[in-house]
Amino acid sequence: MATLYKNARLIDPSNETDVKGDLLVENGLIAEIGENITAPEGAEIVDCKGRILSPGIIDMRSHSVDSAAAAAGGITTVILQPNQTTLIDSDAVVERIRRRSEDGNSVRVYPMGAATQGMAGEQVAEIGQMQESGAVAFTDCNKAVSNPLVMRRLLEYSGYFGALIVQYAQDDSLAAGGFAHEGELATRLGLAGIPAAAEVIQIERDARLSELTGSPVHFALVSSREGVEAVRRAKAQGIKITCATAPHYLMLNDNALEGYRTFAKVLPPLRGEEDRLALIAGLADGTIDVMVSDHNPKSADVKRLPLGQAAAGIVGAETLLALTLSVVHSGKVELMTALKALISTPAQLLKLPYGTLKKGTPADLMIFDAEKPWRILSEDFKSVAKNTPFDTVPVQGQVWRTIVGGKTLFSQEA
Repeated sequence: MATLYKNARLIDPSNETDVKGDLLVENGLIAEIGENITAPEGAEIVDCKGRILSPGIIDMRSHSVDSAAAAAGGITTVILQPNQTTLIDSDAVVERIRRRSEDGNSVRVYPMGAATQGMAGEQVAEIGQMQESGAVAFTDCNKAVSNPLVMRRLLEYSGYFGALIVQYAQDDSLAAGGFAHEGELATRLGLAGIPAAAEVIQIERDARLSELTGSPVHFALVSSREGVEAVRRAKAQGIKITCATAPHYLMLNDNALEGYRTFAKVLPPLRGEEDRLALIAGLADGTIDVMVSDHNPKSADVKRLPLGQAAAGIVGAETLLALTLSVVHSGKVELMTALKALISTPAQLLKLPYGTLKKGTPADLMIFDAEKPWRILSEDFKSVAKNTPFDTVPVQGQVWRTIVGGKTLFSQEA
């Protein structure tokens, strides 16, 4: 019932602490933090050997409950998107997901409910009931709420409940039929393009609606330089907006589609090199608040098709930490900034009691070696699918242990 983690580098991004010491877990909670803690009788003692011990990652955007993959990636809480086989648009579905999560010996799972009924974008969903049942935010996932009046009503309604609306930053009309970045490569390969303007227009419109209603809005995936600049301008004006991106937008540009490589097909699409660099700068200066995996397992049957027909999406749970640390190792982003985006900021936005090393909080922990080199090999993934554009890519930063509620769910040694 007790475990003492000794000789750790304790990093808590919620209060920006970075110290050497020990951490004691009892009955699933953090019982003590400090130096030279004496282990209770019968306690397990784990020597971290200088590795970083931090709160576990809270992945704010996953399309699948892929527990083994999440645990291997240091993720202790998965935020499930509503576009499941059974759409998450009612309190009954939310309750079923929460009960299943609480009963299982796996990572924690919290659903985002659909923002509009049936994700059709026409009528506001029953946000209050779903929130009471355990939904942590509301979104139409890969569909923007395109009707401005519906979005206004949604923000007004969510403000009454203190709920967070998550918007997909893409104007449907401009993006219709597209699946690649509208640029030189798409023209040369004959691919249907989506202009960066589709992202900017959605962000600027909803920033105005957020200002009008006084309710916050979060943008699920920002992919372009213009999108980052639009968010930065809105924040400078005091508008309550936040945004996220995923590691593949920091690591790849649209050249990854060269040769019609379907494993690099994602939505929103990978964009140009200037966009990639702008996203890294946006994470570094705090314009981008959150890093997500956008974990979306797809079978070979739907990925190994002509590019226009292939499904969009990559697996990202097991590579989320290492790929995010790539911009830390290159000197472009501070380690504390990256960990905030993975851990404490999602917890704060979703009002979850995790993402901190405070005494008395749940012992959802990640222990990792930030410097350890390894090679991403899709054949070694624990994920239910292997669709990654990063196969054989060398990285630094490996998860050693993942602990949820005091229980070790993943161990590199095992």
